[in-house]
Amino acid sequence: MPSGKILVAQGGGPTAVINQSLVGVALEARRFPHVTRVYGALHGVRGIVDEQFVDLTQETVANLELVGATPSSALGSTRDKPDIAYCQKIFEVLRAHEIEHFFYIGGNDSSDTVRIVSLEAHKAGYPLRCIHIPKTIDNDLVGNDHTPGFPSAARFVAQAFAGANLDNAALPGVYVGVVMGRHAGFLTAAAALAKKFPDDGPHLIYLPERTFVLENFLADVKATYARYGRCVIAVSEGIHDASGEAIASLLSKEVERDAHGNVQLSGTGALADLLCDEIKAKLGIKRVRGDTFGYLQRSFIGCVSDVDQREAREVGEKAVQYAMWGEQDGSVAIRRCSDYSVEYALVPLASVAGKTRVMEDEFISESGTDVTDAFRQYLRPLLGAGMPDAHRLRAAPVAKILNK
Repeated sequence: MPSGKILVAQGGGPTAVINQSLVGVALEARRFPHVTRVYGALHGVRGIVDEQFVDLTQETVANLELVGATPSSALGSTRDKPDIAYCQKIFEVLRAHEIEHFFYIGGNDSSDTVRIVSLEAHKAGYPLRCIHIPKTIDNDLVGNDHTPGFPSAARFVAQAFAGANLDNAALPGVYVGVVMGRHAGFLTAAAALAKKFPDDGPHLIYLPERTFVLENFLADVKATYARYGRCVIAVSEGIHDASGEAIASLLSKEVERDAHGNVQLSGTGALADLLCDEIKAKLGIKRVRGDTFGYLQRSFIGCVSDVDQREAREVGEKAVQYAMWGEQDGSVAIRRCSDYSVEYALVPLASVAGKTRVMEDEFISESGTDVTDAFRQYLRPLLGAGMPDAHRLRAAPVAKILNK
């Protein structure tokens, strides 16, 4: 007899709307009479192998809705990147608990985990439906127009740079803001939506899709500063030289690496400080400041796109529908249609797993230090309603008397 048990987990970096997908799964599953239990795994795949489950069936709808509107991962997350042996342990736990539907909310690595677990179930002849639910602020999942979590993070970045630009206009100098994005520059590019007036910042945007040359960077800053008397710069943490070496590691004497051997880019202010030091030393500009947005952009409460919330809920709901009515495993993908609306498709796990989308050339200006109107049109509807606006005085000059 079928058990009617479902397991859902969250992996990778938290977002402002990942809980909407979780709640979408939990509530949509209740519409199907044969579903007896909806379990949640604490801290992603690590919680699965450790059998740390909670019963979401006992949550009230009211509380689930409140959790859905709360940023970050309610179940907790993990940075574990399962190999085949790890995934075999995951499958054994799922089988022991008679789980029939496995939903994993996450990015590239999470989709690959779902793919391997799916293969293990097929090899064992165990009836397990595996569905990957997309999530990442980097917007780097292939097969998707955009990914839940990105619009809200982009909204934060655009608003943060709008504020930084106002500050920089009041007290002119050079400002460097470092934004998340190791390989894909979508989030850094969102800073362009901060611009309202022609002389607004960010004046320069540097993305990992283009090779970063320090000498060219300094020349760009010098020219911009000469033109406007100030310069606001958006930089992706993943900028690199022609060989692919991260600029953060080239400029720094001490390089921190994560558990997977990658240069630690997030959560440190190294790149911003190093670029500021170069500007001060080489250009002689005294007022130079840098910020690293770090984790702030991922789960900033009160800065959430309503479009992102709605779509994050829907990908969770569609995942359940595909699992219950379909006959194949897969990853839910968002497709854009018409001026702005979306539809959802289930794509093969192999087409998403382990692959990274980067910004298309049509979104990056010829100079490589700005975005195109095509990108602005692409991003604007994702930011949602109620974006704040900045205004200026229409100052009428008064004739001088003493200092003519």
